[in-house]
Amino acid sequence: MKKALLIVSFGTSYPETCEKNIVACEQRIAQAYPDRDLFRAFTSQMIIRKLASRDGVHIDNPQQALARLVAAGYQDVIIQSLHVINGDEYEKIVFHARSYEDRFLRLRIGAPLLSSHDDFQQLIMAMQAQMPELAPDERVVFMGHGATHHAFSAYACLDHMLTTQNIPALVGAVESYPEIESVIERLRRESVRKVHLMPLMLVAGDHAINDMASDEEDSWKTLLQQAGIDAQPWLQGLGENPLIQQMFVDHLQAVIEQAEEAA
Repeated sequence: MKKALLIVSFGTSYPETCEKNIVACEQRIAQAYPDRDLFRAFTSQMIIRKLASRDGVHIDNPQQALARLVAAGYQDVIIQSLHVINGDEYEKIVFHARSYEDRFLRLRIGAPLLSSHDDFQQLIMAMQAQMPELAPDERVVFMGHGATHHAFSAYACLDHMLTTQNIPALVGAVESYPEIESVIERLRRESVRKVHLMPLMLVAGDHAINDMASDEEDSWKTLLQQAGIDAQPWLQGLGENPLIQQMFVDHLQAVIEQAEEAA
């Protein structure tokens, strides 16, 4: 029986960032399943189009990848999402997988990064592992993507857990709550002198480079500096973190074990 491993991420148009984060996760997961052929898909059509027009590189979306696997005769397929939350992008994967599930003998999907209470605690441990040593008046601010999907609440939950565990880090989101303005207000109340900015995203792509770390007037770095808080950006995506890579491996293993127990 032909077996496939399909790893699906939002994607990135930055080649170096792709290698450090997406490829690193793909390789780590593939090592756990050496009997399977590895395939890649992105959920962002915008990034897929950009790579095609700029670099002449074709990347499948989830539907195209599944169709390719059917045509190639694969019968046992496992999919791992590299998304952070159970939002719109992850639901794209689930939707397309359901439409193809009768075309395979077995088709299973590993959950995104934040899918259970234990996931939040494991993520916090991974975040702490990459945080620098901090003075009493320093904090780390993690930039999440945010979402219009109700799963955006994961960012506020994570932020609250950091606070209750007295970890000197805060979470904000580019496109939803918690907004950077509320993060800055909290930092000022705590008389924070300096923050270290880190992406809470799989890759350090457009949002990290432009919205977080640039000198543009509305970047988080600029807004913090205007508030009198020194800001040092770190352009390291979550995909570079070995503890994050292992979380994805564990998520896929969990769904495989559940399927075997139910069989």
